[in-house]
Amino acid sequence: MIVDVHTHIWQSPEQLGQLDLGNSPRSGRKRLPRVSGPKGVWRALPAADADHHWAESGAQSGTVDKSIVLGFKSRYLQAEIPNHFVAEYVSRFPQKLIGFAGIDPTEKNAAAEVVTAKEVLHLRGVTVSPANQDFHPTDSRAMAVYAECERLGMPILVHPSGQFTEQSKLEYGRPYLFDEVARTFPQLRMIVAQLGQPWVDETICMLGKHANVFADVSGMLGRPWQAYNALVLAHQHGVIDKLLFGSDFPYTSASDCIEALYSINQLAQGTNLPLVPREALRGIVERDTLGLLGLG
Repeated sequence: MIVDVHTHIWQSPEQLGQLDLGNSPRSGRKRLPRVSGPKGVWRALPAADADHHWAESGAQSGTVDKSIVLGFKSRYLQAEIPNHFVAEYVSRFPQKLIGFAGIDPTEKNAAAEVVTAKEVLHLRGVTVSPANQDFHPTDSRAMAVYAECERLGMPILVHPSGQFTEQSKLEYGRPYLFDEVARTFPQLRMIVAQLGQPWVDETICMLGKHANVFADVSGMLGRPWQAYNALVLAHQHGVIDKLLFGSDFPYTSASDCIEALYSINQLAQGTNLPLVPREALRGIVERDTLGLLGLG
């Protein structure tokens, strides 16, 4: 089974506020509305409405068997992709889609929102981004959110970066800051998005240290040299089996990412550079992701 653990959706680009969640926009893409960013800078964003997601994310076409659809909320950057919007969309295609709630731990009722997301909206996981929500990963408010997620069996996807804005807090984005979280909540399943780039080494260390910490490869495959080095590092450290497939839709497509992943060794052709075994690459694509995340 092929599971895409990292796809985005929004009703309008304005819901992203000052944030751009993606990390590898495709050139030549159609339907790129331009919205005003911070300090009046204009940016192009791909379409990510529900119909577009269903038509092109790969779930309908069969490129992937299931897609995880991520909500997001950041009071700090005035962004909100509403949880009820995500819930309504995934409920239309429950055989293909799984929804994750966007929770902002800096909000007073964040822990209660986790319960609502699970019990009322039937969302299966949670998305956070300390760098883009202005909180230290071990902030007591965030720890309360993690406690609820562990109790309810809801995995957390951590966005360490995405496209940083000037306001994003780099000091809160480093993956190693989740070491205390993983020690405190050993049953909590965590996915470090985009292999934690630019701190890939720290993510590799976390993968080897904690049984329930995983990472996805979203946002990297459009930069083949970075992706090649990250995958070689993961393979050499014996943690490539902790990597999950993610496309970062709508910034990339699942089919393009799968093709790029299987082509990664082309960079080493004719050199003495190490290769990533094809079986290991296939393992990323065909991982039992739902079982690993407790979503099976």
